[in-house]
Amino acid sequence: MALAPRLDLRQSQSLVMTPQLQQAIRLLALSNLELEAAIAEEMANNPLLADAGEGSEAAAPITSDAATSTDQLLEAGVSAAADTLDVDLAADTFHHDSGSDALWEGASSGSGDGEGFDFDSVGGQALSLRDHLLAQAGETLGGPALGIATALIESIDEAGYCDADLTDLAMRLGVARARVEDVLHVIQTFDPTGVGARDLAECLALQAKEVDRYDPCMARLIDNLDLLAKGQVAQLKRLCGVDDEDLADMIRELRGYDPKPGLRFARDEATPVVPDVFVRRTVSGWSVEINSATLPRLLVNRRYYAELSAGAGKGPGKAWLQERLASANWLVKALDQRQQTIIKVTQEIVRQQEGYFLYGVGALRPLTLRQVADAISMHESTVSRVTSNKYVHSPRGLNELKYFFSSGVMGSDGEGGMSAEAVKSRIRALIEAEDPKAILSDDTLVEMLGKEGCEIARRTVAKYREAMGIGSSVQRRRAKAIGM
Repeated sequence: MALAPRLDLRQSQSLVMTPQLQQAIRLLALSNLELEAAIAEEMANNPLLADAGEGSEAAAPITSDAATSTDQLLEAGVSAAADTLDVDLAADTFHHDSGSDALWEGASSGSGDGEGFDFDSVGGQALSLRDHLLAQAGETLGGPALGIATALIESIDEAGYCDADLTDLAMRLGVARARVEDVLHVIQTFDPTGVGARDLAECLALQAKEVDRYDPCMARLIDNLDLLAKGQVAQLKRLCGVDDEDLADMIRELRGYDPKPGLRFARDEATPVVPDVFVRRTVSGWSVEINSATLPRLLVNRRYYAELSAGAGKGPGKAWLQERLASANWLVKALDQRQQTIIKVTQEIVRQQEGYFLYGVGALRPLTLRQVADAISMHESTVSRVTSNKYVHSPRGLNELKYFFSSGVMGSDGEGGMSAEAVKSRIRALIEAEDPKAILSDDTLVEMLGKEGCEIARRTVAKYREAMGIGSSVQRRRAKAIGM
């Protein structure tokens, strides 16, 4: 076989990710708030884009062919970018002019469980624990002590506990460890009571001292919290030197204390969740609508394009304007298709999970991305992008769209009749209703769920129970025996 250079012709097919295609895929995965920032960036880079809310007379609306699906857009690539789009966006009618309309309706008409919308969930950001402590330190301390206090406050976690190594901190600040301890004791007098503690025992002790309940008996009880957790009442009575009645009073006192005092303050960098979709029940069925209040209504300013085009001639300026016009057309079309795709996916989720919207979490069904994708003739990856980082507000409250996708638990008829969330909800309800004298074991829970048509393994019950933060039957029996 001779070795020599030669030329060959080969024909092959490949998918090219054009910038427009990448943009369409990226827009699908963005939440409304993220999309708002992306649109603002596009408007800053493209003078032909205008916000319809600004009331510009020169802005002529551009929309897309509503019959084209998002999957078709992705397959078409850039070929549709230069198409003329002449449907009036203003003709699209939505029941809600803004997101506040739906929120107000939820408050006035009430949700499915008889409660109105929680306006606290959309309130302003509250004062953080760090800022609250720094303000108190500034009023109480000064000079080097204030610098030490600032370093200590920076080491306090969101629950209110100080996790700093005082020796290392003293070496880093160039002061004596005793000086750091003195400043920490000052911080431990700040509001909320118990803040700055280094462990649970110290946190509870600070709160007991605040209400003048830190006597020798209470001190011994707090020093032996491990025995209290194990339910060793007899040993605690001997250590504390009290009878049953006094020990019960001391335990009730401890239950009134806050083991995580810092959590009553807002966490740093908290971001409120804004719904991307509204779902409400109407006479004709379920209504699914995009929260348009968080999105600008984009238009293409054709009058401005005509003015610029007249003076651009046929040079690079003309080509740049045409590229900007094509980019604006594509963006408006991609946004329109994004909204239609979100609505289409959400409508199918509502159809599949109607039991949840009517009766609550106990009626959640097992659901996968593929089931929704097959039902609406879309690709599974498209459904995955649509449901990422997006929230739906309904009479049942605020849920992430991913919440409605859950694995199934085998039913007695051989099919997955209940979702994992529904099983968790049922386990919690059974445990909350259990008789303190007849604590339900995991095996008993398995039997009770089996009688209800849910075949589930004991290890699965234990996994779900632990995921919900519910103790074992032994732990619950001990806790109820001592009144905790």
